[in-house]
Amino acid sequence: MPIRRMRNQDQFPLNPDRVRIELLSGLTVALALVPEAVAFAFVAGVNPLVGLYAAFIVCLITSVFGGRPGMISGATGALAVVMVSLVASHGVNYLFAAVVLMGLLQIVAGIFRLGRFIRLVPHPVMLGFVNGLAIVIFLAQFSQFKVTGPDGAKTWISGLPLVYMLGLVALTMAVIHFVPRLTRLVPAPLAAILVVAAVVIGFDIPVPRVGDMASIAGGLPEFAIPSVPFTLETLEIILPYSIIFAAIGLIESLLTFNLVGEKTGTRGGASQECVAQGAANVVTGFFGGMGGCAMIGQSMINVESGARTRLSGITAAVLLLSFILFASSLIEQIPLAALVGVMFMVVIGTFAWKSFTIITRVPRIDAAVIILVTIITVLTDLAIAVVAGVIISALAYAWSNATRIRATVEDTDDARIYSIEGPLFFGSAAGFQELFKPDEDPDHVIVDFKSSRVADQSALQAIEALASKYEAAGIRLELRHLSRDCHALLSKAGQLMIDSDDDPDYGLAVHYGVRIGRFDTAH
Repeated sequence: MPIRRMRNQDQFPLNPDRVRIELLSGLTVALALVPEAVAFAFVAGVNPLVGLYAAFIVCLITSVFGGRPGMISGATGALAVVMVSLVASHGVNYLFAAVVLMGLLQIVAGIFRLGRFIRLVPHPVMLGFVNGLAIVIFLAQFSQFKVTGPDGAKTWISGLPLVYMLGLVALTMAVIHFVPRLTRLVPAPLAAILVVAAVVIGFDIPVPRVGDMASIAGGLPEFAIPSVPFTLETLEIILPYSIIFAAIGLIESLLTFNLVGEKTGTRGGASQECVAQGAANVVTGFFGGMGGCAMIGQSMINVESGARTRLSGITAAVLLLSFILFASSLIEQIPLAALVGVMFMVVIGTFAWKSFTIITRVPRIDAAVIILVTIITVLTDLAIAVVAGVIISALAYAWSNATRIRATVEDTDDARIYSIEGPLFFGSAAGFQELFKPDEDPDHVIVDFKSSRVADQSALQAIEALASKYEAAGIRLELRHLSRDCHALLSKAGQLMIDSDDDPDYGLAVHYGVRIGRFDTAH
């Protein structure tokens, strides 16, 4: 009997208890989004409201239409560090135009179902991504330990304010740790923020607060077409940035997509997430936002608080807008120490601590990939780290398979039989050629591919070259157990193939001659 895939809303029906969890999780996320959005706006060199509007719009649209309920998106540091050069050289309107184009590219990626290629990211790369992002989140919190002096320069806090700050961070982390043991009625991060805020406000402790970063008061975002010339020159300026934005945004979103799926045990649509991310960025570009993507920190806060449906993300977005419109003076009183403590606990929960133990047990190349991706994520950006990790893993896999090609030789009364084992592809083609010695073989040679598989054009070329060698040596060559595709695609060696009932039926994923095959099945 086929098993029906349980949809997310079937797993977590919106009963009163579920609604309470989702609403409180959304409130916790909204509070954590404020300083993050403001900080990333500063990094990108734009007004804080540009970051807050992006957080609201991107969070709302992806929560409603995204492929992974419970995942939180908004303005992110990974995009902000790339945006700063465009803003500095051409102004914020060019950023808005680039964000709109970024969204269109992401929609196209979703329509063509490119999101499914996230499956090609190996597990070591995922571990490196998680560890690298955890370290980045951890390091980003240290900016909250700086204050702006009269001359506008940032300086580290010291003395008693630093003691207060560290003590409140520790209090926040302690509350998050112990509250789940006492009650599940309130998410632990929210309880910690409320407790620490009450202590700071009640005792008037002099520590940095959200309002010290910037005022978050504002109105509704307004629709406006980016004020840039609609010329090819403008397209030449924004297109490279848009491609980078789209790539970074989708990579971070899809990796977070997988991570949230592992944490919650839910299913989702990667291509649907691509379209939702793209639509969100198109809209935010027209409403004065800096664009965004999935946020691993806020997503972890959300799922660790118990959220599993779209309601939490929608709540977070609506509350964030409410803060901007109606409650800015209240939200600005929240101590940054409380939010730093929350993010430190996110780091502890996100970092793959098991990688310290498995790194000694996995193959050395996998261990190297974990470490490399982690380092590159911290030092440069996520997209470069993931691409580097995938390339290294792919090359290692190709090399491993290239060394697996071998032959068992058997002599019969009338022929010498080479039984080929292992995949025949570009990496093993040279090794395949070295298996044969036409100058020592008898007049009749049979090459049996029953335990092998011809994978690409390089493999076909190697077979053609082998046929030419034996033809030049005057030796009769027979090829057995090659697929019908091989028969059709081989020119010189095609007439040497012997048909049999147990020939394999796989296709070739190459373009050779006039035919394109596909990998489906193999006998």
